[in-house]
Amino acid sequence: MSIEVKNITKIYGEQKALNDVSFSIGSGEIVGFLGPNGAGKSTMMKILTCYLPQTDGIAKVCGMDVQEDSIPIRQKVGYLPEHNPLYLDMYVKEYLAFMAGVYKVSKSVIPEIVQKVGLSKESHKKLGQLSKGYRQRAGLAAALLHDPEVLILDEPTTGLDPNQLAEIRGLIKEIGASKTVMLSTHIMQEVELLCDRVIIINNGKIVADRPTADLKNVQGAKSFEVEFDKDFTKNELKKIPGVRDVKHLEDKRWQIDALAGQDIRTDIFNFAVSKKAAVLEVKQLEQKLEQVFQQLTEK
Repeated sequence: MSIEVKNITKIYGEQKALNDVSFSIGSGEIVGFLGPNGAGKSTMMKILTCYLPQTDGIAKVCGMDVQEDSIPIRQKVGYLPEHNPLYLDMYVKEYLAFMAGVYKVSKSVIPEIVQKVGLSKESHKKLGQLSKGYRQRAGLAAALLHDPEVLILDEPTTGLDPNQLAEIRGLIKEIGASKTVMLSTHIMQEVELLCDRVIIINNGKIVADRPTADLKNVQGAKSFEVEFDKDFTKNELKKIPGVRDVKHLEDKRWQIDALAGQDIRTDIFNFAVSKKAAVLEVKQLEQKLEQVFQQLTEK
């Protein structure tokens, strides 16, 4: 395994940021590491990149212990933190040359990396003159210079426009074919497009760890698209037992959301019968990843 985390706990004073967290990530996986603000995501990433020691538990990267093998691990990990630290007075290529020296790799790799992350047109500028999106690209370039086995990205697409998003997502997908990628983001569409698997953390604990496609099938509130042969008002439909919310779609077609754990199809048919109406169609809608995330982290 490229990343192994066993019973990791991190305590700041009286606050337990991570509480007995365990997971593993294999080579060639792109894993989304999700959670609300303050859930412990960045703390976990800082432990894995040897910036922060854990209070308890064991974490290994590429088979090496983060506390005993800090320097060798840093040589195998590329890290783009959420708040990308850059020397803003440096020119792009000057900065990358400096980082190449830090990693002790040849500066000859810089042109290829610059092109790969889409920085060629801006490479003559100082970092301080770049937009936020291009600063993210510069940070990603620095993280890739030493051809790391593991790439840890904390909100890598912050500040990118739609075209830049597509390019960077394509790059991450390409990288994930041969490297381990751990990706933290609040953009659920990004997770669905990029990630093979999703780990969700809340209040310092893992609340879900499963393939992205399977995550949508977790137990939770179900939604149904229903078409009647008569007109009804939203208030009428909200009185159906077990209904959480109602949204009008078009004509006599509605989206009816059930309370968690409720299958309200029988109640919908009984309602129609009581109103001397017919149900022309009813189908269960696939849950969106955003809905699942909200259900798992709302407490």
